[in-house]
Amino acid sequence: MKELFETPSASVLVIGGGPAGLMAAIGAARSGAKVTLLEKGKRLGRKLLISGGGRCNVTNARGIDHIVENTPGNGRFLFSALHQWSNEDIIRFFQELGVKLKEEDRGRMFPVTNRASTVLDALLRELDLYEVRVEFGAVVKKVIYQEKTDNFTVHIQSGGTFEGSSVVVAVGGCSVPETGSTGDGYIFAQAFGHTIIEPYPTSVALVSHDEVIQSKVLQGLSLRQAVLRLYDPRGRLTATEDGDILFTHFGLSGPAALRISQYAVKNWEKFGAQPLLLTIDTDPQKSIEDWIEQIFAIGKTMPKRAIRTILRDVTATSLANYLVDALQLPGDLAAADMNKHDVAEFVNYLKVFPLHIADTLGLSRATVTGGGISVKEIDPRTMQSRRQPGLFFAGEVMDVHAHTGGYNITVAFSTGYVAGQHAAMRNEFGS
Repeated sequence: MKELFETPSASVLVIGGGPAGLMAAIGAARSGAKVTLLEKGKRLGRKLLISGGGRCNVTNARGIDHIVENTPGNGRFLFSALHQWSNEDIIRFFQELGVKLKEEDRGRMFPVTNRASTVLDALLRELDLYEVRVEFGAVVKKVIYQEKTDNFTVHIQSGGTFEGSSVVVAVGGCSVPETGSTGDGYIFAQAFGHTIIEPYPTSVALVSHDEVIQSKVLQGLSLRQAVLRLYDPRGRLTATEDGDILFTHFGLSGPAALRISQYAVKNWEKFGAQPLLLTIDTDPQKSIEDWIEQIFAIGKTMPKRAIRTILRDVTATSLANYLVDALQLPGDLAAADMNKHDVAEFVNYLKVFPLHIADTLGLSRATVTGGGISVKEIDPRTMQSRRQPGLFFAGEVMDVHAHTGGYNITVAFSTGYVAGQHAAMRNEFGS
């Protein structure tokens, strides 16, 4: 690594080597700028490597409107950026770099190799191709604008400095801090008068203190395409999400639980810390009548079979056992002795399984940070600060967050590329 105690000159300085920073560096370099990428850690793309379960869900194949709809945190702010560098552009970008992609459920796009390293390697090759200078161990202490020269000076903790005509801050939020996202960008932004919306966890697992969770009887149970409904303390429906869920030793995880977590956090902000009712429809494809009919049909063909065994045939074994015991149903009786009241009670719980959510695993365990730099102070066409010309922002450092499913990384890639392009244009045209 080159010594940091000298003051190299660069047209564009990009702070942060995650998805947004990598794409910002490439966007700026492709636009003709001389780029230096400053990364506080020892390697680039640490968060990218763990995204999508280590497979890297590079984007979502559905349209811009769909992406905005799945970005509950200021999605409308993204329209301009997405029209400049859309999900289709992201797909084309990686395909041109030799990364073959495949579409999975809900429009999620993954590399055919199922390895996030395939995506990162392609980005690193592009950095090399455009001669982007990368500095590791560059822990940024502060960013200063030099009015006389219309340049920025970035001071490094070790004592060195870097100068550039534009700066792109792409250091992420506060989630997954082991990847380097520790809220540094908020400090840089505040120095230029930016407002910071208090960070909070989104896309984070849910914690429950209910007996069914504490006893761990359902730990490891996975339900596909369940429907979750969250209610506020007044009993009003707050949010509905569908998708896969996983019962854990602390509560609930899985894509649907992660998507609904932000609404739980917002309820606690509004009403204070108190348990929230979450109901689970374990199989939305079946009505109560369908289920009752199925159970009695099985019982009719096997009248001597135990009721508990019959109920295991229609849902997960651990769930059936739990409900039989919790509802004190006569599970050992023969199916011929089943009565409709007991079966209806069992089925009602399959359709409306109650769970009380007391907390989340917190910001450090969240996949994505909510809050951040107020988007009201950022030009949505360029990602440039409205407070300081030449200062740009990209990715999770801004108050923008999306659901899981390739949406957050689309935000990072899109805003990163657009910020990089316009940072380079400012240098070229002095605007």
